[in-house]
Amino acid sequence: MIEHSINIADLRREYIRGGLRRADLTAEPMDLFGQWFKQVCTAHLPEATAMSVGTVDDNNQPYQRLVLLKHFDRQCMIFYTNLSSRKSSHLAHRPRISLHFPWHALERQVLVLGLAEKLSVMDVKKYFYSRPRDSQISAWVSHQSSRIYSRGFLEGKFMELKNKFAHGKVPLPSFWGGYRVIIDAMEFWQGREHRLHDRFLYQRINGGWKIERLAP
Repeated sequence: MIEHSINIADLRREYIRGGLRRADLTAEPMDLFGQWFKQVCTAHLPEATAMSVGTVDDNNQPYQRLVLLKHFDRQCMIFYTNLSSRKSSHLAHRPRISLHFPWHALERQVLVLGLAEKLSVMDVKKYFYSRPRDSQISAWVSHQSSRIYSRGFLEGKFMELKNKFAHGKVPLPSFWGGYRVIIDAMEFWQGREHRLHDRFLYQRINGGWKIERLAP
């Protein structure tokens, strides 16, 4: 047993910032997401776009990692990554995906379930060249999820490529891309007192959205 001075079982607080009623819901889930996201940005929460991305490998082992959301509309959410990464390997065989936004400071969570599909090279290139130049170079440096022997290796490779690409445009790596998550379901969670939280689930059915309240 791990010994520590903090009784984790006693760490708790009440959620009192507000509630979520059916009257607050929008017909389209992404409209409600947009409202909540605007409030997150207004509140100046750090890493407002950070989301936990869940995938599953061929042995049914789930994995999660934080990735930054780069675009959303009524149909999808978009993120970018190395196409040789662990998550990309999983999605190549099992394209079902979950996204989770943990907006703790506002006592809110949003869960997204959907299907991930690769973006076109044109879409990827447009975003790639909107990134800072050093970020473009770092995309070449890191073969994400591969084993490396030291941080010095990364830093040395970065300087090598920075010199190599010193003049002219940084080319788009063939192994770097992005995913569009086509949304099938979204759940909105608002913390409430006494753990009687508000939860509403949107499920896409026959081109529309079925909305149900869930027990906390």
